[in-house]
Amino acid sequence: MKFRKTSLDGVWLIEPKIFEDDRGHFLEAFREEIYREKGLEFNFVQDNISTSVRGTLRGLHYQIPPWSQAKLVMAMNGEILDVAVDLRKNSPTFGKYYSAILNDKNRKMILVPAGFAHGFSVLSEKATVFYKCNQYYHKASERGVRWNDSAIGINWQVETPILSEKDQSLPLLEEIEQKDLF
Repeated sequence: MKFRKTSLDGVWLIEPKIFEDDRGHFLEAFREEIYREKGLEFNFVQDNISTSVRGTLRGLHYQIPPWSQAKLVMAMNGEILDVAVDLRKNSPTFGKYYSAILNDKNRKMILVPAGFAHGFSVLSEKATVFYKCNQYYHKASERGVRWNDSAIGINWQVETPILSEKDQSLPLLEEIEQKDLF
């Protein structure tokens, strides 16, 4: 497994070792001892699966303490642009983002720690996204940042995104209360 640091401290791009033959392939997405050796210790407690059609944009979501979540994200089928935005107010990269293409060919994963908003857009006809969380979903702690905030400037690689009502009405980064940042 290859762990690559990204431009945002704490966000990792992970490339699992893939074993392929004429039957298909096998990979280990998570093995606690390997992550721990890299200083990445997470007690994952919830797994989520999301299936979406081309052009769907989900995000940018996060949860405030004590329900803040780290996520390990992988595209099981199809292709997505996965995005993490730094919401740590004292970070030199506050408001900056990292994005990567995750798909069923490259099998790359992104580890998004607590303190970041997360979202993705679907670039293929359909995509199934699997992600592990180290904290349970807690509705009262859920927050978000508007997907098209020009202060962040994400190129989602979709022309007309399909959004939930909730995601359309999320606040801009400058509108988020300080107590809801990290």
